[in-house]
Amino acid sequence: MPKPENPSTSGVVYRDIPIDWEALEDAFENNAPEVHSYLHLVTGDVLRVVDGVADPQMHARIAADPNYLRIDPVSSREQYRWMERFIPMVEDPELQGKLTQAIDGKGAFRRFKDVLMSYGPERERWFSFRSERLRIFMEAWLNAHALNPIARPVWVPEQPPSRAEGQPAEPTAAPVPSTRELREEPPRELRRGKSVETLRKNLRDIADALGPRDLDTLTAFAEFLKARRAARSFAHHYEGSHAHAEEEPAPASQEIVGGEARSASS
Repeated sequence: MPKPENPSTSGVVYRDIPIDWEALEDAFENNAPEVHSYLHLVTGDVLRVVDGVADPQMHARIAADPNYLRIDPVSSREQYRWMERFIPMVEDPELQGKLTQAIDGKGAFRRFKDVLMSYGPERERWFSFRSERLRIFMEAWLNAHALNPIARPVWVPEQPPSRAEGQPAEPTAAPVPSTRELREEPPRELRRGKSVETLRKNLRDIADALGPRDLDTLTAFAEFLKARRAARSFAHHYEGSHAHAEEEPAPASQEIVGGEARSASS
């Protein structure tokens, strides 16, 4: 991400943050009025709160935690312009006509996606085109808030020592994780490995076979599950931090609540 050429003269101090790019991209794209997304400035996770699903008091608790920064999604008008710019890039005249007709009037975004469902290569080109536009907005937003994205920690299991050919394997005890491994415990998705990827692939296959109405139902249910998980995680952490603060008051310089809520994309 580009920074000022001379940060010392600008007086801006950039803060390193391990960004979850996939979750952040999703937050920038989703501008539904009932959906509110927040970036955790320590973990880089994205917390999504959906009105009518999450605890009504959650907004107040998040606002009181300076480690959370509200994410400003890309406007519908700007995302509509992306569709307009993409259509002339399509080489198939028939598909061009269908897309032009699809974005005319209310429900343009849904119709645009529905048309591309039957054109695999062009749909992938659209996803890439949209991701590039979103990336530009995300980098500008991070730069405006003096945030420097860094790589997220990746857990790599230690390999057992090799043994000589023909030598019988000796039983070994379970390895004891180091302090660094405990601090950077892998998310459940990484620990489960291929099983999670298989489930994601199955879900994509199912989504490709569904019609628009069924896709709306599936999306709504998925949003509900993500919001419920985020709400439970945040509430659990908030209650634990609040109880600890009552038992042993922290100094004034340490009164900031270091929220560690899990991401809604997880």
